[in-house]
Amino acid sequence: MIEVRPLTAHADFAEAVRLQQRIWGFEEIELLPLRLFIVATKVGGQAFGAFDGKRMVGFCLAIPGMKPGGTSYLHSHMLGVLPEYQNAGVGRKLKLAQREDALQRPLELIEWTFDPLEIKNAFFNMERLGAIVRRYVLNQYGTTSSHLHGGLPTDRCTAEWWIGSERAKTIIAGQEFKRNPVEARIVIPADIAAIRASDSKRAREIQLKASEEFREAFDRELAVIGFEKSEEAGTYLLGQWESR
Repeated sequence: MIEVRPLTAHADFAEAVRLQQRIWGFEEIELLPLRLFIVATKVGGQAFGAFDGKRMVGFCLAIPGMKPGGTSYLHSHMLGVLPEYQNAGVGRKLKLAQREDALQRPLELIEWTFDPLEIKNAFFNMERLGAIVRRYVLNQYGTTSSHLHGGLPTDRCTAEWWIGSERAKTIIAGQEFKRNPVEARIVIPADIAAIRASDSKRAREIQLKASEEFREAFDRELAVIGFEKSEEAGTYLLGQWESR
């Protein structure tokens, strides 16, 4: 049984730093330091760990944010799960712990960024949590040392998780949510991970094409409202957001 609990001890924060190295392979300069975990939990952020017995196998860290106009929200900056525990629901447990804590504050919004080429994450964000996307950021973190990024620019989609919305509540409950009609689709090849590892030029071409399509759709005030997976591709579904 995987247990999720808040991280409060320095030893747990240090273990979360070590997990970053194992999961992403970052160089030391790119790691989120222990001090950030401490400060985040002191100023309204969140740090949760997922434990298999006494062993931490995943973690997430969120920091407080404020929108123009003074609306508070949480930015979920990092979530990682050890490879041997991936695809076992650990990430979902961590996100639901974030949501439960945020609802008690109370807050309405949790945001995070994700790589639009990571189609497994995209499916999870939209179809398992009920997030939407309305923003695309070019090369947010610069080129990193992580093998998972394949030397590509770190383009990112911004996920908006309106945690008390009907969309979120319905999808989290495992029920079908009736979304608005699809007006555009953005297709990513299902084998993008293999392409990124073996053919960086082609991977970059796919990334550039997707970035143009995302930005064009967002300029039309469309949002990512769903995601479909097949053996051939992962497909972002864009349409009018029903608002919260």
